[in-house]
Amino acid sequence: MFIQTESTPNPATLKFLPGKEVLREGTADFRNAEAAAEASPLAGRLFEIPGVTGVFFGYDFITVTKDGPDWQHLKPAILGAIMEHFMSGAPVMASVAPASEAGGTGEFYDKADEELVLTIKELLDTRVRPAVAQDGGDITFRGFENGTVFLHMKGACAGCPSSTATLKHGIQNLLRHFVPEVQQVEQVA
Repeated sequence: MFIQTESTPNPATLKFLPGKEVLREGTADFRNAEAAAEASPLAGRLFEIPGVTGVFFGYDFITVTKDGPDWQHLKPAILGAIMEHFMSGAPVMASVAPASEAGGTGEFYDKADEELVLTIKELLDTRVRPAVAQDGGDITFRGFENGTVFLHMKGACAGCPSSTATLKHGIQNLLRHFVPEVQQVEQVA
C-alpha cells in the first residue's frame, strides 16, 4: 500500500491520501482523543501518536494536525498507523454515519431567507467545498442573519493562518457576487 502526502496551507496540518475511500459520505472532524476513540478506530489510533491534536476524514483523504514535533519525526508514525489500519480491514468509523458530521443540524436563518440560503448552499457545495477539500478541509454552512453568512471550517482549514483571507477575500467575494444580499462572511466554531 502506497500512501501519498500533500502539504496544506496550514503548516500544522498534513494531508494523507491512502489511495482508498476513507468516508463514503460526509466528513468527520475529531479535535480530541476521547471523541475519536468512541467514533473511529482509525482516528483513535492516530490520536495515540504523541503530538497529534486533530484528525479529519474526507472522501479519499485524511488530514492530521499536530502541535509540537516536526513532521520529520511524526510523519512515519502516522503513515504506519494508517497503513496498519487499512491492512487490518477494520472499519474507519465505528458506526455507519460519521458521528462528527453536522448534517444540517444547528443551522439558523429566517424562513423568509430560505431561497437565498439555498443559493448560498449551492454555491458552497459546487464552487467552494471542492477547492477546500483539495487543501484537506471542509467548510459547512451554519447560518444567515442580517446579511452575514456564518460558516464552520474543519480539517486543515480550522486554525489555518490563511483561513481569514480565504473567508474574506475568496468566499465572501464569491457570495457577494452571486447573492447581493450577502454583506459579509464570518467563521463560527
